[in-house]
Amino acid sequence: MQLSDFDFPFDPLLVATQPVIPRDRARLLCLDRTAQTLGHRHVADLSSLLDPGDLLVVNDTRVMAARIAGRKQPSGTVVEVLFVKDLGDGIWEIMVKGSFHAGQVIEFDRQSCAIIVKRDAGGTQVKVESPIPVVQLLRESGQMPLPPYIKRPPSRDDHGWYQTLFAKHEGAIAAPTAGLHFTADLLSRLAERAIQVAMITLHVGPATFKPVTVERIEDHEMGAEYFEIGGEAARAIAQTRQAGRRVVAVGTTVVRTLETAARETGVVAPMSGESRLFITPGFEFKVVDALMTNFHLPRTTLTMLVSAFAGTESMRKAYAEAVRERYRFYSYGDAMLIL
Repeated sequence: MQLSDFDFPFDPLLVATQPVIPRDRARLLCLDRTAQTLGHRHVADLSSLLDPGDLLVVNDTRVMAARIAGRKQPSGTVVEVLFVKDLGDGIWEIMVKGSFHAGQVIEFDRQSCAIIVKRDAGGTQVKVESPIPVVQLLRESGQMPLPPYIKRPPSRDDHGWYQTLFAKHEGAIAAPTAGLHFTADLLSRLAERAIQVAMITLHVGPATFKPVTVERIEDHEMGAEYFEIGGEAARAIAQTRQAGRRVVAVGTTVVRTLETAARETGVVAPMSGESRLFITPGFEFKVVDALMTNFHLPRTTLTMLVSAFAGTESMRKAYAEAVRERYRFYSYGDAMLIL
């Protein structure tokens, strides 16, 4: 398929810059794939849209306050550094704009700095020298890594807004945004309807947002992201499938995790590893029966995944409806439920 197949009309004024409070008051566009119908509800209605015995699977990754300001030495130029991944032994993968060479220093404060050890087409790595661990440095001085389409500086509110209720295992540089809509009240209503929740982990990294720059989407290479599925989640998924109930993925990261795990055998077993799974139209889903997801940027791997699940033409109609009805888009925006 061609990259242009994943365009859609859009109004930039629909980009949400902060969430609806309470979070479950966000709007929910409901797409029934069998009946080919669209309905308008709210996330708070989710318990009435699912059936007893259905299983929601959420991503419990925790977003790092991974963005931190530094000064490029010897010029003193202010640069913004995004810490991406701990590679061990004080080495981190980072993202930073500008011209850098091996040995160059980025100073964060009088005691902490990063020394460039690698910068090439494969990315940038630094050796961090600091009296405190990098994770502590980020907690004390870092800002939340809001997406670039949110045209404002991060605020203290974003430390709560850009974290899901399930956030537990730190390691992501972006939130699994479908999970942002859940509240304690919504979880209580789901439990009352015997709709269970299971948690997996995928640390959202650059791979999720890597631009597709090739015209034939099949030529795009997906980067690796770490995932982990525990025994409790694997058992819950197996029991749900045996009972003939639905596995409902909350977000595209959950889809990729579960379908990666089931790719060989069709069964989700406890495991950990890296997912490079690139889901495009024509993909055969083996685990996920329904999907809750936010609205995504055109021409991205996220839009391609959702198109694979819902059908490309159905997605075009759903996005056109969302634009007409003034749904709020992207990370802090509204959501969509595909049944």
